[in-house]
Amino acid sequence: MKALLIADVQNDFCPNGELPAPKGDRIVSVINRLMNHFDKVVASKDWHPIQTVHFDKWPPHCIQDTEGAEFHPDLNFLKIDLVLLKGTGNKDDGYSAFEATNHNLAEYLQTNMVDAVYVCGLTTEYCVKQTVLDSLKNGFKTYVISDAVEGIYQNEEDVPTAFKKMKEAGATVITSYDILK
Repeated sequence: MKALLIADVQNDFCPNGELPAPKGDRIVSVINRLMNHFDKVVASKDWHPIQTVHFDKWPPHCIQDTEGAEFHPDLNFLKIDLVLLKGTGNKDDGYSAFEATNHNLAEYLQTNMVDAVYVCGLTTEYCVKQTVLDSLKNGFKTYVISDAVEGIYQNEEDVPTAFKKMKEAGATVITSYDILK
């Protein structure tokens, strides 16, 4: 079985958000087209409390129960089977969907006999990368859908370095065309 794992396609990570990927909204239509091609669709959300040491490093973003923490309005969230909440405590955590505090993602995937995880979403150099690395550590065949991820681009080399680290760890980089064809 295959699962599509959508990382953090939330308002605060899209243009005009508090911590935007400059082109973060361009991937939403690609992700929507992909959803019907998977047995399971799961999505993670940053779900930070108002006060957290995480905001010592980052501007406040994706605060629980705010519009910034909601999925992008064009994302077809009705097709999502499971929503994972991460970064819910007062520590610098929550980069990986496998760090969710409301569900054990590895257990959910194993219970549903998922053996291949296809990762898309925001942002390439942080949450996507950590989710991919944790997926591999948990023994799943892991793919990164390159035209369905987007970065913040804090530093010019961050996104290419993230792709390099994911590939070196064993992830396969593909495009949506590889799935949709």
